[in-house]
Amino acid sequence: MNKNYILFSSLICCGLLLSSLNNSKFEFLTYHKSPFNAGGSPPGKTGAPGENNCTGCHAGSTLDGTSENLLVVSTGGNVVTDYIPGATHQVSLTMSSNPSKKGFQAIVLDSNNDMMGDFTAGNGTSISSQGSKKYANHTSSSNSNATTTWTRDWVVPSSAVGPATFYVASNSANGNGNTSGDAIYLSQHTIGAPFGEIEDHQLISNLNVNYSPHSNVLNFSFGAFKNGNLSLNIVDLNGKSVYSSNFGLSSIGQNELEVTLYKSLKPGIYVVNMFLDNIPSSKKIFIN
Repeated sequence: MNKNYILFSSLICCGLLLSSLNNSKFEFLTYHKSPFNAGGSPPGKTGAPGENNCTGCHAGSTLDGTSENLLVVSTGGNVVTDYIPGATHQVSLTMSSNPSKKGFQAIVLDSNNDMMGDFTAGNGTSISSQGSKKYANHTSSSNSNATTTWTRDWVVPSSAVGPATFYVASNSANGNGNTSGDAIYLSQHTIGAPFGEIEDHQLISNLNVNYSPHSNVLNFSFGAFKNGNLSLNIVDLNGKSVYSSNFGLSSIGQNELEVTLYKSLKPGIYVVNMFLDNIPSSKKIFIN
């Protein structure tokens, strides 16, 4: 074949290709790696009873997070071990290893696995909902080791309902841009009810009664789980009432009362019944 013809044909093909390129629009895509669920997990991934955990999305292993998930409940900078009904406590969470990429989700439940109180977002956290439950999550700006602590406010129910348990799932991510190779840490953190747990349907706990024979006075101290009508009835061992009084409304938390007895009260053993909304707590005392 004539070489000049081949060269001429090649030039025509190149010209057609260049013309096609000039008349076409090309979109160039750039791939950026980003952490999966960088702005927080879908609700229900805490590992709480009846829930999944982060391995539902991340193909990593599940580990004991007792020493990794450092959760602290406080009020006014003071650590709280027993919550205060009606109060707002600050809850902080730190991952002890402070990985370069990380995340978490947490919830607080009562002994019936119902949501206990409410959450308000704080430093580096967002709040999501599923039904009646609220979940605290990391945000897209708090998933690196630049943020060492996540905080949120916990609004406690106005009445004590037994211990509160925080369920936490945290993710130590490897930052490879997909779901593989992450470590999921699960932990539980229990905060006690004030003045001990509620037993049966009692509304008063840790009832202490001390008698002072010199002043003929009874000193009471106890914890009340609600605001309610507070009254006293003292009976002898035959069930006869020898003293009664109404004190009005109790205070939630610690209560202290002083009662001066009748001078005519005979020495002996008596049963002291302290009522909160007609639900009694009782102690035996000796009066001399």
